[in-house]
Amino acid sequence: MSLIHRLQLVVLQKQMELQRLTPVQIIFPMPRQTKDESPSAELLNSIDTVQNVDGDARADSASDTVQNIDGDARANAASDSDVQEQVEVVDVASGSPLPGMKQQLDESVTIPKATIDILKDQVFGFDTFFVTSHEPYEGGILFKGNLRGVPAKSFEKITTRLQNKFGDEYKVFLLINPEDEKPVAVVVPKQTLEPATGAIPEWAAAAVFGVVTIFTLLLRNVPVLQDNLLSTFDNLELLKDGLSGALVTALIVGVHEIGHILAAKDVGVKLAVPYFVPSWQIGSFGAITRIVNIVRNREDLLKVAAAGPVAGFSLGFVLLLLGFILPPSDGLGLVVDPTVFHESFLLGGLAKLILGDALKEGTQLAINPLVLWAWAGLLINAINSIPAGELDGGRIAFAMWGRKISSRLSSVTIGLLGLSSLFSDVAFYWVVLIFFLQRGPIAPLSEEITEPENNYIGIGVAILFLGLLVCLPYPFPFDPSQLTDFDL
Repeated sequence: MSLIHRLQLVVLQKQMELQRLTPVQIIFPMPRQTKDESPSAELLNSIDTVQNVDGDARADSASDTVQNIDGDARANAASDSDVQEQVEVVDVASGSPLPGMKQQLDESVTIPKATIDILKDQVFGFDTFFVTSHEPYEGGILFKGNLRGVPAKSFEKITTRLQNKFGDEYKVFLLINPEDEKPVAVVVPKQTLEPATGAIPEWAAAAVFGVVTIFTLLLRNVPVLQDNLLSTFDNLELLKDGLSGALVTALIVGVHEIGHILAAKDVGVKLAVPYFVPSWQIGSFGAITRIVNIVRNREDLLKVAAAGPVAGFSLGFVLLLLGFILPPSDGLGLVVDPTVFHESFLLGGLAKLILGDALKEGTQLAINPLVLWAWAGLLINAINSIPAGELDGGRIAFAMWGRKISSRLSSVTIGLLGLSSLFSDVAFYWVVLIFFLQRGPIAPLSEEITEPENNYIGIGVAILFLGLLVCLPYPFPFDPSQLTDFDL
């Protein structure tokens, strides 16, 4: 047999060995194969590589390898067309069905071929998810196929079978593939999903943020210090004048967080320590709270995300009404210009409804300071209800409409905030905070296909709408006589 024939057999053996490798084994040692590469191209590339090897070493390697090829393999090498029919092109999955998931990847963590066969034949099936193909994905496998039956019930069957076969070794996700918007199943080893720990304990960092937030809440309610921030540390005794306002606003923010905690406990979601975000403009921007574990489905995420705004808005609205109705405790109240009520559509509408003709542009009036304290709490809730990133509003939008629509809505919202930041320092501060800390993406849920029930969707829409009413300005004059008459 000539040397060229031997070299062709060497290349053939390498191709056959690659065909017998499991998909997960291929992803680590080999670069991704593009779709326009054919087996013939691989054969030519391999021959070129072999021809560049030193002649003596090449002959020795070829001789040793040829002796190990069995008779069936030599028979199958009769023609190039046979080789092309046997070699299977393995295309590594692109896109990211698991966005926001920080996996602890290790090349030693692979899913054996025997396990993949069990997943295809015994975990998935005709009654749940009929697998048509699979691809390597990160440290696991992405299965494509046809989803059968109700997604929630099919996922429950798949999870139960996976648990019975492998215990807690693997985690399955039922998601929407961003490439073609079709259901896919992703199975990954659970050990790759272990959360990374930071160098600084979360409670220590959260405590620092909490102390600074208390300071800014006090500062926000002392107008004298707000006019000259540099003089604050020389007049710390004045901070006690802002105690009442700070307590009211902190109460609304605290109730908001308690709502999240209670809802999360009810659906089995684990929350990290909340980080309260200080703001010298309104005292605080609320809190950033990470979800530690994997949420079961979109309805559970909606319950947790909506519980905070529902609690905060409810308390804030009641306190706002009391502020308008009750006289000031000192009999004098806080003298304000009516233009302050133009800053919020909800605030301006309620002020006009309750105060009536007493509310006129250019005429100052005394109000209970509880009005402004409660409005600050409502504004904090509204800001957190913005449908962007991992804010409460962003999670609500994702839970109601899915990942694709919520991602587009988030981009539009951040763009509008960017434009608003040209006119408002609060908007500038907030868009920077979202971009660097909260822009997402939201971590994958165990099952992202099933939509929440309509009553929960109604609550989510109401929260987004109420947040919009708080943030938008009141455009109408309070005095009807100031309206311009048009001759028809």
